[in-house]
Parts: sequence; C-alpha cells; structure tokens
Amino acid sequence: MLHTDIPNPTSIRQLAAVREPFCVSIYLPTSPVPTESEPSRIELRNQVAAAARQLTEAGAGRAVVEELEDAIADLIQDRQFWSYLSRSLAIFHYSGHLQTFRVPNVLPSVLEVADRLYIKPLLRAITFPQTAFVLAVSQNAARLVEVSPDAGAYVVDVPGLPADAASAVGLPSISGRSPSGRIQGSEGQKVRLAQYSRSVDAAIRPLVTGSGLPLILATAEPLNGIFRGVSAYPLLAAPTIEGNPDERTPEELAAVARPVLDRLYAAQLGELTDLIEARFNEGRGATDLSDIARAATYGAIDTLVVDIDRRIPGYVDEESGAITFDDVDDAHNYGVVDEIARRALLSGARVLAVRADDVPGGGPAAAITRFAV
Repeated sequence: MLHTDIPNPTSIRQLAAVREPFCVSIYLPTSPVPTESEPSRIELRNQVAAAARQLTEAGAGRAVVEELEDAIADLIQDRQFWSYLSRSLAIFHYSGHLQTFRVPNVLPSVLEVADRLYIKPLLRAITFPQTAFVLAVSQNAARLVEVSPDAGAYVVDVPGLPADAASAVGLPSISGRSPSGRIQGSEGQKVRLAQYSRSVDAAIRPLVTGSGLPLILATAEPLNGIFRGVSAYPLLAAPTIEGNPDERTPEELAAVARPVLDRLYAAQLGELTDLIEARFNEGRGATDLSDIARAATYGAIDTLVVDIDRRIPGYVDEESGAITFDDVDDAHNYGVVDEIARRALLSGARVLAVRADDVPGGGPAAAITRFAV
C-alpha cells in the first residue's frame, strides 16, 4: 500500500514563501515495500554528504551543517517512518525545520541547496492528483467509492444513500404497477429509476460538492442516461465504467477508473494548450522563458505550465525579472524555472507541472498572463 501525505496548495505556497540562507531540498525515489527501503536510505546519506559540501562551499558554518546532518540521521534511524512510504520522498530542511512529504509520483533523485526551497517536483502531485469518486449504481445497490493514490480505494459511508432502487421508491419492485395504477411497464420503471437517481444524487451531493474531484459513473443503461439527466454535479465525467458494477470490488473499480482519469487530464491539457494559443493572439500568451520570468516577477501570470524535469541553473533578478543563466548548479544558483513557478504561486497563479511533451510550445514553460506584458 502507498502511504502519502501530499501537501495541499496552501502548504506549497508556504514552502514557496521560505527565503533564507542554506535551504536544502532533497528528492529521492522510494518503495512502498518496507524491506526495500535500504537503497533509499543509502541514497539519502549520499545526498546529505553532497549537501554538506555545498553548504560549506557557500559559507555555512559548522553548526548549520551539523544541524542538517543530525536531523537527517534521526530520520534515517526512524524505522517506523521507513515502513510507510510511497514512490518518492521530498525532504526540506531550513533554519531548524525538517519537513517530509511522501508522494505517489516517481521522482528522480535531486539535491538543491539555495536561499529558497525547490518545490517544482511537488507540483506534479497536485496538478493531477489521481483522486476521484466512483459512483457504482445499479437497481440492486449504490456505493460511493473514493479512489486515491495513498489509500487505494474504499467505500465511503454516505448517510441517506438508498440501499437499492426499490427501497428508494418505497416499493417491493420497480418493475410492477404503481399503487395508483396510472404508471406501469417500462414507462413506470423509468420514472422510478429517475426517482431513485435523484435520491442517490441528493445523498452524495454534500460529500462530493466542493471536493473538486471528478465523479466517475459505473453503471449500465438505462440508469446511466437517467442519472446523468438528474445530476447537476459539474465534475461528472463523460466516460462511464460500463457493465454491472455489483460484480466489481472497490479495487477493481479503481483500476478501471484510473485510465478514465488519465483521459480527463489529457483533455484538460489539450484545452489548456488551445487556450494558450488563443491568448497569443491577444498578447496574453508566452512560451519564451525570459518573457515568462518578467511576467512572474510583475505578478502578471494567470496560468503557468512548467516542465517538471527540466532544470536550468541561474537566477532571476528580484526587480526586473531578467534571467542570468549559468552552467553550474550549486548553492549560488537555483532552478530558474522553479523560481518562476515560485513567484507565480505567490501571486495567486495556477501552476501545473507536467512532462516535457505536454508543455505547450515545447519549451521549459508556457503561460497565460492576466494582461498583456
């Protein structure tokens, strides 16, 4: 099982706001299998040794280096911590603080020493969180399943959720004649299925509304079309998990839901690419890194897309946003793309971290600005 503690957007902005000397950011791949943790601990020791060298070269005193070494040594010796991991580990150390995040994305081993934290890899975990609700509904049962990368899949306890269609309409069966005798046969069945669907929708609405998560429907016709006709949830996914959901476990539903999520995210990226291209005609689209850096410095970015893997050493001027590139990645430089993302986050922009092939324009970043710059 994966064990994750993904930071929320507020936590990431707090990390982005840290500015002080001798910040250390470490990322390393891990395994959720406890017996496979030793290679990660060895890699962490190597990263700390490299961080100590960079800190010393940057003028940090021995006390700063020892503080880092002691904090990581305690973490390495914490057997319980290493028994509950995900696919990657992010570690941040600054001014006596040590923060860790276990994330489900497979991230490469990275060390960054600077006067700010290296947060760009974390953005991937909140860009496409791989979390959703699956509503498995048939005439015989209704379940709301939450799919997440950390807990896998589990059935959510939903107060007031009808046990089945018949109980929702107060009849032994939905296929017979109504008590009034005025509605019967297939027409009566559709009316009662609509009543059932409205009851299910009303029960789950308090739980899904405001979550920001997609709702994936697992059902068969005619319930599929009927439920979609009564539900007003704006994030109800267009694709349906077809077939009888009663025959699938929560884990099986999750396995089928994840490719649906991948298609949803691909569609979102496609729409964003089209929007950036449209904004170019209005003077509000940018793919040149220098233009994007200036826009981030002026607080002009509305939406930013960055390559999660691309690292470009250098620094961005605090006032003008001009970029100075460098060939050396050390404590005097930092990733300029990460710095652009940091400034955009702190100005309230939406920031998405994607793979290189998904960045509009094919560069390290692309942006939509709030106004022409």
